[in-house]
Amino acid sequence: MKNFNRVFLIVLDSVGIGGADDAKNFGDDNPNTLKTIAASKNFHTPNLARLGLFNIDGINFYKREKNPRGSFGRVVEASQGKDTTIGHWEIAGIISSRPLPTYPEGFPPEVVDALEKSFGRKILCNKPYSGTQVIHDFGREHEATGKLIVYTSADSVLQIAAHEKIVPVDELYNFCRKAREISDVGRIIARPFVGTFPNYERTPRRHDFSLEPPAETILDALNKKNFATIGVGKIFDIFAGRGISRSLGVNENNSDGMKKTLRLVEENFCGLCFVNLVDFDMKFGHRRDVEGYARAMTTFDAELGEFLSKMRDDDLLMITADHGCDPAAAGTDHTRENVPLLVCGKKIRAENLGTLKTFADIAATIAEIFSVELETPGESFLSKILL
Repeated sequence: MKNFNRVFLIVLDSVGIGGADDAKNFGDDNPNTLKTIAASKNFHTPNLARLGLFNIDGINFYKREKNPRGSFGRVVEASQGKDTTIGHWEIAGIISSRPLPTYPEGFPPEVVDALEKSFGRKILCNKPYSGTQVIHDFGREHEATGKLIVYTSADSVLQIAAHEKIVPVDELYNFCRKAREISDVGRIIARPFVGTFPNYERTPRRHDFSLEPPAETILDALNKKNFATIGVGKIFDIFAGRGISRSLGVNENNSDGMKKTLRLVEENFCGLCFVNLVDFDMKFGHRRDVEGYARAMTTFDAELGEFLSKMRDDDLLMITADHGCDPAAAGTDHTRENVPLLVCGKKIRAENLGTLKTFADIAATIAEIFSVELETPGESFLSKILL
């Protein structure tokens, strides 16, 4: 093991930094999540700036730091996708040559029939839909009939929404497990909600049932060698629990995720803490809420400052993203963007890493830090950032 006892890897879900070269192949016209939110008066991120966020190649819309505190770079997604699952798999060392299946016209009749037979209930909707709008439009019929609201999006997902008084959360999770056996989408998502029409609200008891990664990830490699592999937020769900020694569960919100991470920084462990902060994507990106997104980044930056003050000499922090979700873009889908990489610690120098060719370089670097074997197309950048 080299230099570090603990690695904290924080994924700012959807914080892209500009359209990838192939963005138009994914239906995106020059997206830039960071540029959009940085123009807001609600955006204030001095800690991210000090780490070198605005020194990254291609970012020319914000003041650069004269003496960045860490290393920084722009990272290209090599996988054929722009969703959460594929993005996280690539961060963990796997490049996906094919996109996960999507259903822009809804699920085919044979899938619907199989779902209804397995559930013992009929389904409503079966089309791409906004998660908040779908419960508004179908919630009353669901309450009156007990039919399940099944919908999708531009992502490879099958989502099941149900009122907690009509379908208890554990039963909803069981329906999702049944759907996982039927559907080939990347994620089956339980979407419980509460309230009365027209004031339905989704609860934080969302749960994702993902496909297992198709190959070994950095989590598997570390876990096999008995290093700690701690998941915060959706990490356990994204990797179908595989390779994770401990999970702190889905976050109520980003701040809850950072509180959990701040508690972990006080603990003694050797290994990886892998954190997903989903609010940027779920609450603001998809809902095209520029000001909310900017405020969320400002809040995270303040929490980051507290985290940085508690880091130990043998800690390494990496901050990155899994895709973009430009809140100024048309529609509600993710956007195909490059992502930032910030790396800091007492043993890390200020280094411009330029443009990395795959998110998998992150996994390769973590593998080198802990001297574990991992078959990945990624290349370690550890030697470039050490003092």
